Amino acid sequence: MSSFRELLVPGLAEVGRGQRGRALEAAVRAAIRDGRLPQGTRLPSTRDLAVQLGLSRGTVSSVYAQLVAEGYLRAKHGSGTTVATTPASSEAASPPPVKTQTRWRYDLRPGVPALSAFPRSEWQAAMRAGLATLTDDDLGYPDPAGLPALRTELAGYLGRARAVEAADVVVTHGVAESQSLMAQILRADGHRTIAVEDPTHPGAAEALAAHGLRPVPVPVDEDGMRVDLLPRTGCRAVLVTSAHQFPLGVVLSPQRRRALVSWARERDGYVLEDDYDAEHRYDRPAVGTTQVLDRDRVVYLGSVSKVLAPAIRLGWMVVPAALRDRVVDHKRLSDLGCSPMPQAALAHLLRSGGYDRHLRRSRQLYRRRRDALLAAVAGELPDWQPHGVAAGLHLVLRLPEGTDDRALQVELARRGINAPALSGYALSTSPFPGLVLGYAALSVDRLRAAVAEIASVSAL
Repeated sequence: MSSFRELLVPGLAEVGRGQRGRALEAAVRAAIRDGRLPQGTRLPSTRDLAVQLGLSRGTVSSVYAQLVAEGYLRAKHGSGTTVATTPASSEAASPPPVKTQTRWRYDLRPGVPALSAFPRSEWQAAMRAGLATLTDDDLGYPDPAGLPALRTELAGYLGRARAVEAADVVVTHGVAESQSLMAQILRADGHRTIAVEDPTHPGAAEALAAHGLRPVPVPVDEDGMRVDLLPRTGCRAVLVTSAHQFPLGVVLSPQRRRALVSWARERDGYVLEDDYDAEHRYDRPAVGTTQVLDRDRVVYLGSVSKVLAPAIRLGWMVVPAALRDRVVDHKRLSDLGCSPMPQAALAHLLRSGGYDRHLRRSRQLYRRRRDALLAAVAGELPDWQPHGVAAGLHLVLRLPEGTDDRALQVELARRGINAPALSGYALSTSPFPGLVLGYAALSVDRLRAAVAEIASVSAL
């Protein structure tokens, strides 16, 4: 078995004696997975391998036992230990082909934060600290409403940061799940339609439609959704982005907020308020929420996706008291609740001030990037005008009248630039030709370079 020894010794030579059992386990597992130890190969006895590698027999026995338990090895009394089915050669174990995303040279899609700025060390510390707070019972099936500690911290944070009356917080896997849960409840109550802003995020409209609610577009102007047109829709529910309309970037005016709440009261309906990026306002404090006007008619939705990272998959709903039990029951039937471990980490991050520190840093970073993008556009494309308030992770550039923004998007894509056309977000007619550009994920230099290339394409 000298060849077997040569196969494994390199992986053991670089680790300390106390770690050689784990190293041997990893080396055998890797050799089986990549086919260097094919199916049916007989391994040396634990005594022989221990002598060859200079390890104790107990260490080798533990390694064999672990790999037998994992299905990599097969042990049969009187026949020794052999390699079981090799994953690399097993057709059943072969993963399905992965659909890869386009690798853009400049990805200016909206809604993506600076993932490279994610506070990895703080999150790791929060995961450890959060896990230490969990009891044995907390590791069982979770409370479908969310970890109590996180609900408490979220209520405090939303109260001080957004003036939200957060008595009934339900933790979800982000705004998408929150919208889905509400769509199920509305559908059960007889709703068949829901009013949405036009233009809007296509994913939101798709999710609502998938749960049986037909989206009815309502135009958006400089003061937000045309609330005066809501009665014509026949809807009794509406989805709005009040603080920073997506994608146009305007703010729902105070008069229209009051009219929106009055409409919901008159029709025994509900307002779903998606507060997706309101923490990022650069010229003044963020505008308040519609929820404070009527907590019995407004369902408040938020998540960590635009502050930390979408991959964390945590969000929240602040629901009217009359709906809370039903929302929690739908959540229970859907997935039994969110994992307590990331919830405990987020609770610690909120409690320790880490969430606010990261938000303060990212707000400064995004403002610099937004300013750089605007300066580059002013220099290279002076006829292109920014639209909306100074907030969020994206901005809309209004193109000269007569420009075909979809054709421009296609041409830019040929050059490796992902710059979505505004018309792609319209459910009916786009208000004007434009591009919806996210700036949070690109450095100042790359934003300038992207604008220079966009200018060269638009000049053709």
